[in-house]
Amino acid sequence: MRAELERLRAAATAEIAAAESADAIEAIRVQYLGRKGSLNTVLRGLGQLPAEERPAMGALANAVKDDVSAALDAKAVALAQASLERALREERIDVTLPARRRPRGHLHPLRQTEDDLVDVFVSMGFSVAEGPQVEDEFHNFGGLNFPPDHPARDAQDTFFLDGSDLLLRTHTSPVQLRVMRTTPAPIRVVIPGTCYRRDDPDPTHSPMFQQIEGLLIDDRVTFADLKGVLTAFARRFFGPETALRFRASFFPFTEPSAEVDVSCIKCPPAAPRPGCRICKGSGWLEVLGAGMVHPNVLRAGGHDPERVRGFAFGMGIDRLTLLRHDLDDLRLLYDNDLRFLAQF
Repeated sequence: MRAELERLRAAATAEIAAAESADAIEAIRVQYLGRKGSLNTVLRGLGQLPAEERPAMGALANAVKDDVSAALDAKAVALAQASLERALREERIDVTLPARRRPRGHLHPLRQTEDDLVDVFVSMGFSVAEGPQVEDEFHNFGGLNFPPDHPARDAQDTFFLDGSDLLLRTHTSPVQLRVMRTTPAPIRVVIPGTCYRRDDPDPTHSPMFQQIEGLLIDDRVTFADLKGVLTAFARRFFGPETALRFRASFFPFTEPSAEVDVSCIKCPPAAPRPGCRICKGSGWLEVLGAGMVHPNVLRAGGHDPERVRGFAFGMGIDRLTLLRHDLDDLRLLYDNDLRFLAQF
């Protein structure tokens, strides 16, 4: 039996040394140390030995088992280390390659236009004011000289909240009133923001739109000051050759009032093109409304119209964005199609 145990040790050691994979090591373990392996087959014969030989043979059998187990473990570790070194050598990652970056977003074209407009007026000394988008009737209509029977107060034109006099503001003018009621003259503010009206979406209308308004109040303000501010704005925003045209109009909150046109960005008023898609051959583009603040509005804002005067103006950021980018459908700006917005 001694000779058989030594033969098993030598054979197992030789096979382990020649093994080249983890699967081969596992097969050797089963062959020699498994329940039906060679070593257990030899150990079953211990009962046939004389009693005095059994302790020595048992000790030898355990020693052979320990040697084979240790050799198997050592070989498994060596094979794993060799596999790791081979992988590191053959499967190297080039860490110098640039990583895949997530694309960065940018401001929506409406916000870009709004920021540029604000920059123009801030450079002229205006500050920026904001206010709530849910307003009451006084700030949205009554305090701005809208009579009780004005069509804008009709539910067909305005989003009213059920059971109250609250509504989604139809213009940013309520903020003018809020500023006047909390700030002494002189006042010089621009007010950008979102407004709401009951319009069906089409190429030129949206139930939600962006607007910017301006307000200046002081003791010596004239229509000439209004014209100077708007001329400086138009030439900064549309180009230094831009011409302005003022046409008499009516707004409840200003008197006198005017519609303000700028020369077409595609063809000049002196030589308009009959087929121009932008100005329809007129050479002019209507871009904003303006006028001197009505005395009733000054009073509602807590100012004495005998001591101070002011002017106000307002324009649609949506329309200016369409003109700036030569677009013909307002809905493009609200569809949130990244294929379109990524162009800006």
